Amino acid sequence: MDQTLQTAGSYIHGDPIAPVILGVTSILLFAVIGRFAARKLDQPTVLGELLMGILLGNIAWYMGVDLITVLREGPRVFEVVYQALAGVPIDQAAASIFGPEKAVEIARIVTGPQGGQVMQVAQTVDVFSRYGVIFLLFMVGLDANLDELRKAGADSLRVAVIGVVAPLALGFAAVYLLLPDQPLNTDLFVAATLGATSIGITANVLRELERSGSREGHIILGAAVFDDILGLIILAVVSGIVVSGSINIEEIVTVIIVSALFLFGAMSLGPTTVRFAAKIMGRLDIVEAKMFTSYLFVMLLAWAANLAGLATIIGAFAAGIILSDSFFSEYENARNRPIRIRELIMPLEVILVPIFFILMGMQVKLEAFMSWPVITVAAGLLVAAVVGKLLCGFGARKPVDKLVVGIGMLPRGEVGLVFAAIGRTLGVIDDAIFSAIVLMVMVTTLVAPPLLKVAIRAQSKREALEV
Repeated sequence: MDQTLQTAGSYIHGDPIAPVILGVTSILLFAVIGRFAARKLDQPTVLGELLMGILLGNIAWYMGVDLITVLREGPRVFEVVYQALAGVPIDQAAASIFGPEKAVEIARIVTGPQGGQVMQVAQTVDVFSRYGVIFLLFMVGLDANLDELRKAGADSLRVAVIGVVAPLALGFAAVYLLLPDQPLNTDLFVAATLGATSIGITANVLRELERSGSREGHIILGAAVFDDILGLIILAVVSGIVVSGSINIEEIVTVIIVSALFLFGAMSLGPTTVRFAAKIMGRLDIVEAKMFTSYLFVMLLAWAANLAGLATIIGAFAAGIILSDSFFSEYENARNRPIRIRELIMPLEVILVPIFFILMGMQVKLEAFMSWPVITVAAGLLVAAVVGKLLCGFGARKPVDKLVVGIGMLPRGEVGLVFAAIGRTLGVIDDAIFSAIVLMVMVTTLVAPPLLKVAIRAQSKREALEV
């Protein structure tokens, strides 16, 4: 009783948002530590944030921290609260979602004296992570240089198609054979996550070795963009199958047509919309004009994609491809250094995206790996992920080094995690499979940069000997 009164008093005399500030800031602090450690070890920052999330989630859960327990379970806890608000008894709602054993713990947290604060912080972290995904895919779209796509052309498209189809087929076969009792929807969604490629990690290695302008570099970067587009369409199709509950050819064709129409409409009407907005916003300071236009445009397309029945990240990616600093060139002040859209959006990405990766790490349950089938599935997915991407190198014509191209397409990084997170939200990927996918993403992201460096240096030696 005293604790309840004390909690009530804190709401009266203190700022009720204070726990949210402390909770979100603490999680961001752990993300910074993970990023710093990754940089020190010359590894991609996403790995540091993921590992820190895994450590934080599992250690704090073992210590009985209620907030971490809620974050570990993800959106399913919020569903319990929504059902309770609709009049369903909390115990019954928790049992229907988590089962009788886990339901007791969830009900205790939600109805406890600190339950309101815990759910408030958890909801805020969840919302911030969702914003982080939107800005993450927006930045990926900004990095998609259409001129590079045209240079690489058919080679990039062939590499991308093989790089999506081969891992998807191998991943589907791996899950189907290793987990025969899983529903078809799970097999399809896991397979879809294997087709993704992280353009950012490969681009950083190519830039570091000064090979971004090479033939292989153009093919890899162009294929990664095509890969993301194809992957997002596959995600839309698989999500449509999951939501409809069956594989219906008409539904699949409808999703493909809707996806194509959305991308075509965005590419056709988007530039006109941005020019109109830039003309209106041009009366403001150029920083304000670019920031407001970019933010409103990416949110508009994310909302429109959701309205069309697609994932919001598809709209965010399309917004990144469409937006360009050239729309604001006539409003730039020649006396000052031009401010790029990427520079303005980056602070939002730097804050929000690490929260997403920390949250994904928290949801990796190490106890799931105590099961031999889960370890087997993780190994099977890893083999399918590696072999599938190495095969895509055969889509590039000579005199391109096919091994360099294949390794360059290897890292899954952030895009694979986004796909897995959506599958978990839809309820088709359970804790064990989610943990196996995260392990696959981490290993491919970890091994790709050093392997790519070795392959490129070997190629350089061969070229030097031939000269």
